[in-house]
Amino acid sequence: MTRMQGLALPANVTAFMAKQRPQADKLRAQHGVEAQSWYRITNATAPDEAEVMLYDEVGGWFGATADEFIADLRGITAPNLRVRINSPGGSVFEGIAIANALRSHPANVTVQVDGIAASIASVIAMAGDRIEMAPNTMLMIHEASGVCLGNASDMEEMAQLLDLISDNIADAYASRAGGTREAWREAMRAETWYLPDDAVKAGLADEATAMPKRGEPVTEPAEGEPAPEMRREFDLTAYGYTGPARPETPKPAPPAASQPTLTIDIASLLDEETVARLRAAVQPPEPAPVEPEPAAAPAAEAEPAEPAPAEPVPVDPWAAAVAHLIEPKPDPWAEAFAHLVTPQPSSSAATAA
Repeated sequence: MTRMQGLALPANVTAFMAKQRPQADKLRAQHGVEAQSWYRITNATAPDEAEVMLYDEVGGWFGATADEFIADLRGITAPNLRVRINSPGGSVFEGIAIANALRSHPANVTVQVDGIAASIASVIAMAGDRIEMAPNTMLMIHEASGVCLGNASDMEEMAQLLDLISDNIADAYASRAGGTREAWREAMRAETWYLPDDAVKAGLADEATAMPKRGEPVTEPAEGEPAPEMRREFDLTAYGYTGPARPETPKPAPPAASQPTLTIDIASLLDEETVARLRAAVQPPEPAPVEPEPAAAPAAEAEPAEPAPAEPVPVDPWAAAVAHLIEPKPDPWAEAFAHLVTPQPSSSAATAA
């Protein structure tokens, strides 16, 4: 292990760091890829403010290295520097070098997250004197990762290096937002994502900038107030648009042509006597007077007719022969006790009195 004051570095860490750039150059040459610039520096956006845009992966195998960025950064003479970040991260050591270059620059540095500041890009964001999160942006922190090819000893050294890098990154968050290294390591192990307001609450940003005025959400109307009109009106008459198509109103039909009427006055062609005879012939005859009919004489009262004698009902000889068989016989028991239930004359008289 290579020991430094306060740090315990793996033995091969220096060789690992020194191999990164030669290997990147070798890969670019093999694949015929030129180094791509993942940043842009503009020194004339405003009289007193320059702009740096980090809109790609930081460093890496196919990107420009930090020394090129730092060389361009030295040319900025404006008193204010705005660093706009939209990066998923990249090379840890290149990012740390960029963060330290921003910290040491004499300008007042404002970091503005335009899309995402993840991994080492979030560490670069911590270098600003002020950190702003634009609407709907995100910031992500996680553990360092890497690739290793070798034996078990090489794997152990790589694990120690990654653990050391993660501690170093956690210290960057702790120095900005407060807290302990272990608390930030826990958040990094969980790969924590922060929305603008969450980043401000965690201390990783100073402000979550508001949405532009045109897009501010409409406040809910109070009870009883009409709902706001959500449509936005535009004058489209310049493009020949006169509104939605409406059903055509049927045109009124032309008035029907009146048919000519031929009127012939016969009276003007005949003499008065002939006209009088014609009128008398077509007039209906007068109805004859109706004489009242004489009242009818009252009809004589009819005497009541005597009823006809009823015809004798024929006797069925068989029914007469068996009639004594169906007649009820007197009950001897009832006859024996009849005198007990028949009221005596004296008691009846007494009751009547």
